[in-house]
Amino acid sequence: MPITFKKLHPTFMAEVSAMDLREVSDEATLEVLRKGMTEYGVLVFKGQNFSHQDQLDFAQRLDGELHSKTSNSAVGKNRFGNDALTDISNVTQDGDIMAANDRRRMNNISNRIWHTDASFVDPAGRYSMLYARNIPPVRADTEFADMRAAYDELDEETKKTIADLHVFHSIVYSRHTMGFDFAEEEKAKLPGATQPLVKMIAGSTRKALYLASHADHVVEWPVPEGRLLLKDLMEHATQPQFVHYHEWTLGDLVIWDNRTTMHRARPFDDIAYKRELTRVTTLDIPRN
Repeated sequence: MPITFKKLHPTFMAEVSAMDLREVSDEATLEVLRKGMTEYGVLVFKGQNFSHQDQLDFAQRLDGELHSKTSNSAVGKNRFGNDALTDISNVTQDGDIMAANDRRRMNNISNRIWHTDASFVDPAGRYSMLYARNIPPVRADTEFADMRAAYDELDEETKKTIADLHVFHSIVYSRHTMGFDFAEEEKAKLPGATQPLVKMIAGSTRKALYLASHADHVVEWPVPEGRLLLKDLMEHATQPQFVHYHEWTLGDLVIWDNRTTMHRARPFDDIAYKRELTRVTTLDIPRN
């Protein structure tokens, strides 16, 4: 059966026709999915049945090397035994709901502000693949922002101003703004990285803003002026016309391109309900 993409928003996001991604290994099909990622930025796959290893294996088949230097890996031991499989959950090693003051919860709660995964490492993150293993009986959506559409709608003077700017990205900075501070030995594992403020990905002629909460300061500007610029751009990029949401159902896999989108988790009562998702993020390096 041919692969089809049902657009979910006027400018980005699409749901992909039914397929079992555990069985997708031929290069032709993988390339169709990569081209879909280039066009839509976010792809939704319904009805998946991944084991932990299935998710890791598919991510490597689709896009290569995996990101493992996450903030979660700095804070505590991965309950799955592999730091490339990020635990986006509110449960402990024993499966109980985390206490409100658990440091792992306090770190993960910052996923509720706009961000792009692994912008604080070099090479930065490319695709993130988030899989729903256990969802609560209440809405706990993930929102996405189209950073290419946001760039397109900037005025020409702003485009000229930001064309050659670079931004230092730090998860230590973004967590601090939310009231969570890493210990010194944890900070040493998360040194940050400098990225261009405007990106154009291979296979596309469209430019995208590349910022979000990890964006600490503009390298070429004084810190106050740079942060004001970043705040203005964030406000611009998260206007309703650039934003869409995903309402999770069990077995959903959502893949997004961190170079062309931002995302955030929406709040829910995570002291009352369990929510377990696993994320794998690939690094933006040439594929073999």
